[in-house]
Amino acid sequence: MTALLIAEHDNVTLKPGTARALTAALKMAEACDILVAGNDCEGVAREAAKLSGVNRVLLAEAPQLAQELPEELSETVAEIATDYTHILFVNNTVGKAAMPRVAALLDISPISDIHSVFGPKTFEREIYAGSLLSEVEILDEKVIGTIRITAFAPTKAGDASAPIVPAPVAPTFTKARFVSFNEHKSDRPELVSARVVVSGGRGLHDKAGFAALEAFADTLGAAVGATRTAVDMGLAPNDWQVGQTGKIIAPELYFAVGISGAMQHTAGIKDSQTVVAINEDPEAPIFEVADLGLVMDAVTAVNGLREKLS
Repeated sequence: MTALLIAEHDNVTLKPGTARALTAALKMAEACDILVAGNDCEGVAREAAKLSGVNRVLLAEAPQLAQELPEELSETVAEIATDYTHILFVNNTVGKAAMPRVAALLDISPISDIHSVFGPKTFEREIYAGSLLSEVEILDEKVIGTIRITAFAPTKAGDASAPIVPAPVAPTFTKARFVSFNEHKSDRPELVSARVVVSGGRGLHDKAGFAALEAFADTLGAAVGATRTAVDMGLAPNDWQVGQTGKIIAPELYFAVGISGAMQHTAGIKDSQTVVAINEDPEAPIFEVADLGLVMDAVTAVNGLREKLS
């Protein structure tokens, strides 16, 4: 059995999620190929080739693949998938959108958010926003799914490099096209890979409260996250959202500031090593998942902590 893992990258650098997903792939199959689909991304392919256990790297390059549009990526993956028993994606935004498209093209039932591997076709995943665990056995001839990368340790780079071979690219998808890309640039660590994350909820009340949270995060050298409610209130940008409908993260230290602890949010932080909750409501559900808790007004708390740390 051989798995095909679609690499997570930005056409310049291989993202850490690929190495974590590779660990899961090698638990399912005897060998794993990595597909690097993009444009002018030979450097990414060379990085992927150095990961231990990689059989070979498939390099699919074309202008239409530069932005990782799920419509374009899924067509190319479906063409390549014939010879593989497992087709696996990182559970990022692109993977979540492209994976079901590939499953539809191949007429195979997919499985999302795999976080434990018990065998080639037997997995564990969370259901009901993480409140229950479900063991699933795939009966189709192929496994198509996304990997929860926070649940697996990264595969280390080895001394040797796997061969890099060209891969076919599907014709341009004409029913969708790339229009523009707007990126929220920051000097802070990337949210998904940060060691320390400070997240805020509606308990911060307004933009001034979030400004205090950002100042506290900068004191710690931390990434900043937010709940869906805070994003909907316009207090934080969409790419800060953490939770079931946002980003799944697993930092070493997670501050939940002014966050009530709804199931949809805690589903995204379950793999965090230490959770610190700050909320003025002593009955807030967030304290049930926290390792440390402080019952206090969120803004007052972060301002006080920042002064102590400065």
